[in-house]
Amino acid sequence: MNKKETRLISEDMTILDIVSDYPETESVFKSYDQKIGECICCRKLFDTLRETADCYALDLTALLNELNSSCIH
Repeated sequence: MNKKETRLISEDMTILDIVSDYPETESVFKSYDQKIGECICCRKLFDTLRETADCYALDLTALLNELNSSCIH
């Protein structure tokens, strides 16, 4: 069993860890970049997903669902 089958993205992971472990999530972050007007990966790379969602008033549950869905093939 590989890492992607055993571990989902969680709110306490950093943006760097998410994009490094799951490169397919980059497109999800890019879609949010357009909504908030700046690059999440540029500005919040070392912040957790929860911190990032709080900073931009994003729906954390929706963001987590989108990120995890992008990892399922």
